[in-house]
Amino acid sequence: MMGIQYLKSSPTTYVLHYKSGAVKREGLGLSFFYYAPTSVIVQVPVNSADVPFAFNETTADFQPITIQGQLTYRITDARRIAALLDFSVGPSGEYGSDDPDQIPERLVHAAQVLARAVIARLKLREALTAGDTIVREVMQGLQKTEVATMLGLEILALSVLSIKATPEMARALEAEAREDLQQKADEAIYARRNAAVAQERMIKESELNTEIAVEQKKRTIRETQMAADIAVEEKRADLIGQKVENDRKEADSRSYGLDAVLKPIKGIDWRTLMAVTGAGGDSRIMIAMAFREIAENAQKIGELNITPDLLKALLNDKK
Repeated sequence: MMGIQYLKSSPTTYVLHYKSGAVKREGLGLSFFYYAPTSVIVQVPVNSADVPFAFNETTADFQPITIQGQLTYRITDARRIAALLDFSVGPSGEYGSDDPDQIPERLVHAAQVLARAVIARLKLREALTAGDTIVREVMQGLQKTEVATMLGLEILALSVLSIKATPEMARALEAEAREDLQQKADEAIYARRNAAVAQERMIKESELNTEIAVEQKKRTIRETQMAADIAVEEKRADLIGQKVENDRKEADSRSYGLDAVLKPIKGIDWRTLMAVTGAGGDSRIMIAMAFREIAENAQKIGELNITPDLLKALLNDKK
Protein backbone atom coordinates (compact mmCIF):
# COMPACT_ATOMS: atom_id res chain seq x y z
CA MET A 1 0.00 0.00 0.00
CA MET A 2 1.43 3.36 -0.95
CA GLY A 3 2.87 5.37 1.98
CA ILE A 4 2.99 2.46 4.42
CA GLN A 5 6.48 2.08 5.89
CA TYR A 6 8.00 -0.37 8.32
CA LEU A 7 10.38 0.78 11.05
CA LYS A 8 12.73 -1.51 12.94
CA SER A 9 15.04 0.20 15.48
CA SER A 10 17.97 -1.04 17.53
CA PRO A 11 17.73 -1.59 21.31
CA THR A 12 19.86 1.54 21.91
CA THR A 13 17.55 3.81 19.94
CA TYR A 14 14.61 5.56 21.56
CA VAL A 15 11.80 5.96 19.00
CA LEU A 16 9.00 8.52 19.14
CA HIS A 17 6.16 8.18 16.58
CA TYR A 18 4.37 11.49 16.12
CA LYS A 19 1.03 11.67 14.30
CA SER A 20 -1.01 14.80 14.00
CA GLY A 21 1.30 16.52 16.49
CA ALA A 22 0.86 13.90 19.21
CA VAL A 23 3.02 10.98 20.28
CA LYS A 24 1.33 7.82 19.12
CA ARG A 25 3.98 5.40 20.41
CA GLU A 26 7.42 5.62 21.94
CA GLY A 27 10.11 3.38 23.45
CA LEU A 28 13.41 1.57 22.92
CA GLY A 29 13.90 -0.78 19.99
CA LEU A 30 10.35 -0.44 18.56
CA SER A 31 9.28 -2.11 15.35
CA PHE A 32 6.04 -1.11 13.66
CA PHE A 33 4.28 -0.07 10.46
CA TYR A 34 3.29 3.55 10.00
CA TYR A 35 1.81 5.77 7.39
CA ALA A 36 4.61 8.02 6.21
CA PRO A 37 2.63 10.99 4.82
CA THR A 38 1.02 11.67 8.21
CA SER A 39 3.76 10.48 10.57
CA VAL A 40 6.99 11.91 11.93
CA ILE A 41 9.57 9.44 13.25
CA VAL A 42 12.10 10.65 15.84
CA GLN A 43 15.06 8.41 16.69
CA VAL A 44 17.24 9.37 19.63
CA PRO A 45 20.35 7.20 20.17
CA VAL A 46 20.80 6.51 23.88
CA ASN A 47 24.01 4.52 23.64
CA SER A 48 27.31 6.02 24.85
CA ALA A 49 29.29 8.12 22.40
CA ASP A 50 32.94 9.16 22.37
CA VAL A 51 33.86 12.72 21.44
CA PRO A 52 37.54 13.48 20.82
CA PHE A 53 38.66 17.04 21.37
CA ALA A 54 41.75 19.22 20.99
CA PHE A 55 42.01 22.89 21.82
CA ASN A 56 44.64 25.50 22.64
CA GLU A 57 44.77 27.49 25.86
CA THR A 58 47.15 29.93 27.56
CA THR A 59 48.75 29.38 30.96
CA ALA A 60 49.13 31.92 33.76
CA ASP A 61 52.63 32.82 32.48
CA PHE A 62 51.23 33.44 28.95
CA GLN A 63 52.51 30.24 27.38
CA PRO A 64 50.31 28.44 24.82
CA ILE A 65 49.57 24.75 25.31
CA THR A 66 47.52 22.17 23.44
CA ILE A 67 45.15 19.85 25.31
CA GLN A 68 43.97 16.62 23.68
CA GLY A 69 41.50 14.20 25.16
CA GLN A 70 38.23 12.34 24.84
CA LEU A 71 34.76 12.82 26.27
CA THR A 72 32.19 10.05 26.70
CA TYR A 73 28.48 10.79 27.18
CA ARG A 74 25.03 9.34 26.65
CA ILE A 75 21.46 10.66 26.40
CA THR A 76 19.36 9.84 29.48
CA ASP A 77 16.20 11.83 28.68
CA ALA A 78 15.21 11.20 25.08
CA ARG A 79 11.92 13.09 25.25
CA ARG A 80 13.61 16.23 26.58
CA ILE A 81 16.34 16.32 23.97
CA ALA A 82 13.79 15.47 21.25
CA ALA A 83 11.79 18.50 22.30
CA LEU A 84 14.86 20.76 22.01
CA LEU A 85 16.68 19.31 19.00
CA ASP A 86 15.46 17.85 15.75
CA PHE A 87 16.10 14.08 15.71
CA SER A 88 13.49 13.30 13.06
CA VAL A 89 14.51 10.89 10.32
CA GLY A 90 13.40 10.52 6.72
CA PRO A 91 12.14 7.40 4.96
CA SER A 92 15.71 6.22 4.38
CA GLY A 93 16.69 6.71 8.07
CA GLU A 94 18.90 9.81 7.74
CA TYR A 95 18.43 12.79 10.03
CA GLY A 96 16.60 15.71 8.60
CA SER A 97 18.85 18.32 10.31
CA ASP A 98 22.34 18.68 11.75
CA ASP A 99 21.08 19.12 15.31
CA PRO A 100 22.34 15.69 16.45
CA ASP A 101 25.86 16.73 15.42
CA GLN A 102 25.66 19.83 17.64
CA ILE A 103 25.68 17.82 20.88
CA PRO A 104 29.40 16.83 20.72
CA GLU A 105 30.32 20.36 19.66
CA ARG A 106 28.42 21.91 22.58
CA LEU A 107 30.03 19.49 25.04
CA VAL A 108 33.52 20.23 23.70
CA HIS A 109 32.90 23.96 24.01
CA ALA A 110 31.73 23.52 27.60
CA ALA A 111 34.77 21.37 28.40
CA GLN A 112 37.08 23.98 26.86
CA VAL A 113 35.56 26.77 28.96
CA LEU A 114 36.02 24.71 32.13
CA ALA A 115 39.57 23.69 31.18
CA ARG A 116 40.44 27.31 30.45
CA ALA A 117 39.53 28.25 34.02
CA VAL A 118 41.92 25.58 35.31
CA ILE A 119 44.80 26.39 32.95
CA ALA A 120 44.54 30.14 33.54
CA ARG A 121 45.69 29.76 37.15
CA LEU A 122 48.59 27.40 36.41
CA LYS A 123 52.05 28.16 35.09
CA LEU A 124 53.43 26.23 32.13
CA ARG A 125 55.43 23.70 34.13
CA GLU A 126 52.44 23.05 36.42
CA ALA A 127 49.95 22.89 33.55
CA LEU A 128 51.95 20.24 31.70
CA THR A 129 51.51 17.88 34.65
CA ALA A 130 47.97 18.93 35.66
CA GLY A 131 46.10 16.28 33.68
CA ASP A 132 44.42 14.78 36.74
CA THR A 133 43.37 18.21 38.02
CA ILE A 134 41.90 19.14 34.66
CA VAL A 135 39.98 15.87 34.41
CA ARG A 136 38.58 16.16 37.93
CA GLU A 137 37.46 19.79 37.72
CA VAL A 138 36.19 19.64 34.14
CA MET A 139 34.27 16.43 34.86
CA GLN A 140 32.56 17.99 37.87
CA GLY A 141 31.78 21.12 35.89
CA LEU A 142 30.33 19.23 32.89
CA GLN A 143 27.97 17.24 35.07
CA LYS A 144 26.51 20.51 36.38
CA THR A 145 26.66 22.57 33.19
CA GLU A 146 23.47 23.74 31.49
CA VAL A 147 24.31 21.84 28.33
CA ALA A 148 24.11 18.51 30.15
CA THR A 149 21.17 19.29 32.43
CA MET A 150 19.12 21.03 29.77
CA LEU A 151 19.57 18.36 27.11
CA GLY A 152 19.31 15.42 29.52
CA LEU A 153 22.87 14.21 29.03
CA GLU A 154 25.05 12.15 31.36
CA ILE A 155 28.83 12.59 31.24
CA LEU A 156 30.29 9.11 31.63
CA ALA A 157 34.01 9.76 31.35
CA LEU A 158 36.60 12.36 30.53
CA SER A 159 40.25 11.72 29.79
CA VAL A 160 43.11 14.03 28.93
CA LEU A 161 45.46 12.20 26.59
CA SER A 162 48.16 14.83 26.23
CA ILE A 163 49.13 18.35 27.25
CA LYS A 164 51.82 19.79 25.02
CA ALA A 165 53.69 23.09 24.88
CA THR A 166 55.00 24.70 21.70
CA PRO A 167 58.00 22.95 20.11
CA GLU A 168 60.38 25.77 21.10
CA MET A 169 59.20 25.81 24.69
CA ALA A 170 59.20 22.00 24.80
CA ARG A 171 62.86 21.97 23.73
CA ALA A 172 63.68 24.59 26.35
CA LEU A 173 61.96 22.58 29.05
CA GLU A 174 63.66 19.42 27.85
CA ALA A 175 67.04 21.14 28.05
CA GLU A 176 66.26 22.45 31.53
CA ALA A 177 64.99 19.04 32.63
CA ARG A 178 68.04 17.40 31.06
CA GLU A 179 70.36 19.72 32.98
CA ASP A 180 68.41 19.11 36.17
CA LEU A 181 68.61 15.36 35.67
CA GLN A 182 72.32 15.63 34.89
CA GLN A 183 72.83 17.65 38.06
CA LYS A 184 70.91 15.06 40.05
CA ALA A 185 73.00 12.34 38.40
CA ASP A 186 76.18 14.20 39.38
CA GLU A 187 74.85 14.61 42.90
CA ALA A 188 74.08 10.90 43.00
CA ILE A 189 77.64 10.15 41.83
CA TYR A 190 79.08 12.49 44.46
CA ALA A 191 76.82 10.98 47.11
CA ARG A 192 77.90 7.50 46.05
CA ARG A 193 81.55 8.53 46.19
CA ASN A 194 81.07 10.15 49.58
CA ALA A 195 79.32 7.02 50.77
CA ALA A 196 82.19 4.93 49.43
CA VAL A 197 84.72 7.20 51.16
CA ALA A 198 82.72 7.04 54.40
CA GLN A 199 82.50 3.27 54.08
CA GLU A 200 86.23 3.07 53.40
CA ARG A 201 86.87 5.27 56.44
CA MET A 202 84.68 3.02 58.55
CA ILE A 203 86.57 -0.02 57.26
CA LYS A 204 89.92 1.65 58.04
CA GLU A 205 88.70 2.64 61.48
CA SER A 206 87.52 -0.91 62.06
CA GLU A 207 90.88 -2.26 60.92
CA LEU A 208 92.72 0.21 63.17
CA ASN A 209 90.48 -0.67 66.09
CA THR A 210 91.19 -4.33 65.40
CA GLU A 211 94.94 -3.67 65.28
CA ILE A 212 94.70 -1.65 68.49
CA ALA A 213 92.78 -4.47 70.16
CA VAL A 214 95.37 -6.99 68.91
CA GLU A 215 98.25 -4.83 70.16
CA GLN A 216 96.50 -4.41 73.49
CA LYS A 217 96.15 -8.18 73.72
CA LYS A 218 99.81 -8.59 72.82
CA ARG A 219 100.76 -5.99 75.41
CA THR A 220 98.66 -7.77 78.01
CA ILE A 221 100.37 -11.03 77.09
CA ARG A 222 103.83 -9.40 77.30
CA GLU A 223 102.98 -7.77 80.58
CA THR A 224 101.76 -11.11 81.88
CA GLN A 225 104.97 -12.77 80.69
CA MET A 226 107.09 -9.99 82.22
CA ALA A 227 105.18 -10.31 85.46
CA ALA A 228 105.83 -14.06 85.40
CA ASP A 229 109.53 -13.47 84.60
CA ILE A 230 109.77 -10.90 87.40
CA ALA A 231 108.16 -13.34 89.78
CA VAL A 232 110.62 -16.03 88.66
CA GLU A 233 113.57 -13.64 89.03
CA GLU A 234 112.33 -12.60 92.45
CA LYS A 235 112.13 -16.24 93.44
CA ARG A 236 115.58 -16.79 91.97
CA ALA A 237 116.94 -13.75 93.84
CA ASP A 238 115.41 -15.08 97.03
CA LEU A 239 116.96 -18.45 96.29
CA ILE A 240 120.41 -16.93 95.57
CA GLY A 241 120.17 -14.78 98.67
CA GLN A 242 119.24 -17.83 100.70
CA LYS A 243 122.12 -19.75 99.10
CA VAL A 244 124.59 -16.95 99.83
CA GLU A 245 123.36 -16.83 103.40
CA ASN A 246 123.76 -20.57 103.69
CA ASP A 247 127.26 -20.41 102.14
CA ARG A 248 128.20 -17.60 104.52
CA LYS A 249 126.94 -19.59 107.47
CA GLU A 250 128.82 -22.65 106.21
CA ALA A 251 132.03 -20.58 105.77
CA ASP A 252 131.57 -19.11 109.22
CA SER A 253 131.12 -22.60 110.58
CA ARG A 254 134.29 -23.80 108.83
CA SER A 255 136.20 -20.71 109.97
CA TYR A 256 135.04 -21.33 113.49
CA GLY A 257 136.13 -24.97 113.27
CA LEU A 258 139.51 -24.03 111.79
CA ASP A 259 140.03 -21.39 114.50
CA ALA A 260 139.18 -24.01 117.08
CA VAL A 261 141.77 -26.38 115.53
CA LEU A 262 144.50 -23.76 115.16
CA LYS A 263 143.96 -22.03 118.46
CA PRO A 264 146.05 -24.51 120.49
CA ILE A 265 149.07 -24.19 118.19
CA LYS A 266 149.00 -20.43 117.64
CA GLY A 267 151.47 -19.79 120.42
CA ILE A 268 153.85 -22.66 119.54
CA ASP A 269 157.22 -21.68 117.97
CA TRP A 270 157.49 -22.64 114.35
CA ARG A 271 160.65 -24.55 115.01
CA THR A 272 158.89 -26.69 117.49
CA LEU A 273 155.97 -27.07 115.08
CA MET A 274 158.31 -28.21 112.33
CA ALA A 275 159.93 -30.61 114.60
CA VAL A 276 156.57 -32.02 115.63
CA THR A 277 155.31 -32.33 112.08
CA GLY A 278 158.57 -34.00 110.95
CA ALA A 279 159.55 -31.33 108.45
CA GLY A 280 163.00 -31.12 110.05
CA GLY A 281 164.18 -34.26 108.25
CA ASP A 282 164.39 -32.39 104.94
CA SER A 283 167.80 -30.78 104.41
CA ARG A 284 166.46 -28.14 102.10
CA ILE A 285 163.88 -27.09 104.69
CA MET A 286 166.60 -27.00 107.30
CA ILE A 287 168.77 -24.83 105.02
CA ALA A 288 165.76 -22.57 104.29
CA MET A 289 165.15 -22.20 108.00
CA ALA A 290 168.82 -21.35 108.45
CA PHE A 291 168.56 -18.69 105.74
CA ARG A 292 165.52 -17.25 107.50
CA GLU A 293 167.38 -17.01 110.79
CA ILE A 294 170.26 -15.36 108.94
CA ALA A 295 167.85 -12.88 107.43
CA GLU A 296 166.36 -12.15 110.79
CA ASN A 297 169.83 -11.53 112.22
CA ALA A 298 171.28 -9.79 109.15
CA GLN A 299 172.34 -6.77 111.19
CA LYS A 300 174.56 -9.01 113.25
CA ILE A 301 176.30 -10.64 110.28
CA GLY A 302 179.31 -8.88 108.87
CA GLU A 303 179.96 -11.03 105.79
CA LEU A 304 178.23 -14.18 104.38
CA ASN A 305 179.57 -16.30 101.52
CA ILE A 306 177.28 -18.78 99.74
CA THR A 307 178.99 -21.07 97.27
CA PRO A 308 177.45 -21.96 93.93
CA ASP A 309 177.53 -25.62 94.87
CA LEU A 310 175.23 -24.93 97.80
CA LEU A 311 172.73 -23.05 95.62
CA LYS A 312 172.88 -25.75 92.99
CA ALA A 313 172.23 -28.38 95.60
CA LEU A 314 169.25 -26.42 96.95
CA LEU A 315 167.73 -25.84 93.51
CA ASN A 316 168.06 -29.44 92.27
CA ASP A 317 165.25 -31.84 93.07
CA LYS A 318 166.04 -34.43 95.60
CA LYS A 319 166.28 -37.80 94.13
